[in-house]
Amino acid sequence: MRANGKKVLISGASFAGLSTAFWMSRLGYEVTVVEVARGLRVGGTAVDIKGNTVDIVRRMGLFEQIRANRLSLRRWDMKNERDVTERSMVLREEGEAPSDDEFEIERTVLLNMLFDAVKDPIEVIFDDSVAALRETRDSIEATFARGARRTFDLVFGCDGVHSAVRRLWFGDEARYMYFLEQYFSITIVDKLLIERDTAQMFNVPGKAVMLNAYKNNTDIIFAFASDKELSYDRRDEEAQRRIIADQFAGTGWRTAELLEEVRGSKNFYFDKLCQIRMPSWTRGRVALVGDAAYCASPAAGMGGSLAIDGAAALADAMREHDCDFELAFRAYNERFRPFIEQVQAEAVRTGLESLVPRTEEAIRARNARTHSSF
Repeated sequence: MRANGKKVLISGASFAGLSTAFWMSRLGYEVTVVEVARGLRVGGTAVDIKGNTVDIVRRMGLFEQIRANRLSLRRWDMKNERDVTERSMVLREEGEAPSDDEFEIERTVLLNMLFDAVKDPIEVIFDDSVAALRETRDSIEATFARGARRTFDLVFGCDGVHSAVRRLWFGDEARYMYFLEQYFSITIVDKLLIERDTAQMFNVPGKAVMLNAYKNNTDIIFAFASDKELSYDRRDEEAQRRIIADQFAGTGWRTAELLEEVRGSKNFYFDKLCQIRMPSWTRGRVALVGDAAYCASPAAGMGGSLAIDGAAALADAMREHDCDFELAFRAYNERFRPFIEQVQAEAVRTGLESLVPRTEEAIRARNARTHSSF
């Protein structure tokens, strides 16, 4: 049940890529990870580790580190325009121990944990990417953007919702991307704008502003509904900041103050809420893992955990089929798909409604519910 030094290429050094690298290395593959950024892409909202993912991180030897670095949100406050709390959801009382079956951890902390777990046995290439793929009978040749050509036994696309591997091997992303009629931005500032371990949310119809405070950081999240997709350059960050500024000008609550924080920050991410839905996550010697294959949308709050789950599901299939990739890829597609379809359906059914209700009545109904899907 070992790969005997066969070589795999993994595109992407985030949760999907590093988790896949972990398991492929354990199976005996020589692993190369290529990442288009110049280093790990740190920042971003916290990651939830729960359910089956807890068992997986135990298998990876990461559980105790995750538990030691967990965050512990205590309260969600629903705010109105006058900064009055209309409803609070108390997740745990002061001094109450957090649950031991669900963990929240900063994305950067978890990413560094994964990188430390894999960096010695694998090769990592930053500031490069896969530019072309050519499959032969016994291997697959990858051409890199910087000009190098190398041959591998398998290629794994773990490079996110705008995956280059998916585009090169499976076709244009428009074939698989389903727009969920919302956009969002995330900015992390190195100070507490509200009480630590609390979150606040303010809505007007079709728009949401959220704050999440932990340690000495605050996540600022803006989200808005849009019936049509917007035209903008994904590489033009300033243009994206202007979209947020224009959408939320005059919105009320603390929005003007928070827009100033966004304008002056160095940490900013903007994208549409979407899902990736594919009839198959594999073709030939190429397989996709994580958001590249089955992004459920940030509204599901499961991007990191689905990547970890998917990498383990793929590795378990490879182990079961003695690294016969054709049989393993088929099993990966068949067995993991029902879970993904359930998560994606739930994200559409409840996640989007909870995030950006489109009417005052829907906002009030959301705030009145006993439980929430945030």
